[in-house]
Amino acid sequence: MTTFQEMGISGPIQRAITDMGFEEASPIQEKAIPIALTGKDIIGQAQTGTGKTAAFAIPILENVDPSKKYVQAIVIAPTRELAIQVSEEINRLAKYMDISSLPIYGGQSIDRQIKALKKGPHIITGTPGRLLDHIQRKTLKLDRISSVVLDEADEMLDMGFLEDIERILKETPEEKQTLLFSATMPKPIQNLAERFMSEPEIVKMKAKEVTSPRVEQIYYEVNERDKFEVLCRLLDVDNPELAVIFGRTKRRVDELSDALNKRGYLADGLHGDLNQRQRDVVMNKFREGSIDILVATDVAARGIDVSGVTHVYNFDIPQDSESYVHRIGRTGRAGKTGVAITFVTPRETGQIHSIEKASKGHIKRKSIPTVAEARESIQRAAIEKMIQLVEENQYKQFKQAASELLDQYDSIALVSIALKLLSKEQKDVPVQLTFEAPRNAGKSKKREQEKPRRNFKGNREYGGNGKLKKTSRSTRKKKV
Repeated sequence: MTTFQEMGISGPIQRAITDMGFEEASPIQEKAIPIALTGKDIIGQAQTGTGKTAAFAIPILENVDPSKKYVQAIVIAPTRELAIQVSEEINRLAKYMDISSLPIYGGQSIDRQIKALKKGPHIITGTPGRLLDHIQRKTLKLDRISSVVLDEADEMLDMGFLEDIERILKETPEEKQTLLFSATMPKPIQNLAERFMSEPEIVKMKAKEVTSPRVEQIYYEVNERDKFEVLCRLLDVDNPELAVIFGRTKRRVDELSDALNKRGYLADGLHGDLNQRQRDVVMNKFREGSIDILVATDVAARGIDVSGVTHVYNFDIPQDSESYVHRIGRTGRAGKTGVAITFVTPRETGQIHSIEKASKGHIKRKSIPTVAEARESIQRAAIEKMIQLVEENQYKQFKQAASELLDQYDSIALVSIALKLLSKEQKDVPVQLTFEAPRNAGKSKKREQEKPRRNFKGNREYGGNGKLKKTSRSTRKKKV
């Protein structure tokens, strides 16, 4: 691997990279940075979590003139979270440079953004809608920019931002560097590149670099109706520090986060129906550790970069290998290891093998832990917590009360009760989730979300019109 020093990157950026704990460039950085430093346009095909932010941020920073207090570069991103994340990484890389990056996105006070823009930031990261808003208000001028980045272009296409992006690009000078990054290259993105880029160099990651070797990949074959109980058992066995659970729909996310809380876990949900304030509250709770489980849809989780995520659970199997790689990329970051677990119903086993083949990763099948193994894991975690508190001397204020209890009761009984209280006991609350029909690759996302076919609820089934209809015993046996 190439070091950043070998790339000829300037000293201030090298110092910042060292502070961030990185020495060697990732494959996308190794390929893209030297080309970008020459001023050429680039089309980079790479997944989330491969280090592509630094791949475009470092060349941008090398090209910015700190003495000129106006916008010299913009990064267009599909979501608020990604715009914020990119801006934060740029500012970390510019730690020893007099260069500032400002994120602008919907849901935040536009007056506050206008004041910040008047201070003359060098780099803007923003979502298409809010960037256009400022352009129309004439509070953001792009006539002197030298660099444009389209980050996760295919995601912006999926979200309907293509027309907005074209309007933004028309406001930029003809002579500029354009860097486009996308996990896939659908025809509309290719057309966009042809119209707005000049002889771009293509940087494409090999398939073998798609999944991280630092992430252990596991799948469990489990019936749909048993998924939640298996999830709770795995959470007890794995005892994750921070976990992200992916659900297929907004309804699934709401039901899962509610059910987990009823069972005594600390969880919250993130999906597209939440406004920006609600999203910020959920993400702050997750970053600060007041919740340790984030339940999210694919789109809502796009751009989330929280250090310390140890486990990813695909409660619903992802649509395709690209979604799978994006999901498991939430863990195993910054040199750390992680675990990615996928639930597969019997009818989805072919799909998991297709994902495994396309993503070039090994997804190992495992047996579901037993109830006894889950109980043992809970007790072991309680014992470790008790030992930690003893070693940290976090007990002295209770010594008098403990002494009095020992005069009256058996010591083994008292320690057993203490362990019970320290254990994260599940509340005995029955949980029933709405059935989500398996999603077949190539099928419309909208169609899948709008037409749930069945619900495990007694002997009833949902028809296409949303009304309940009866099914015969023989039909049920075949379908369930």
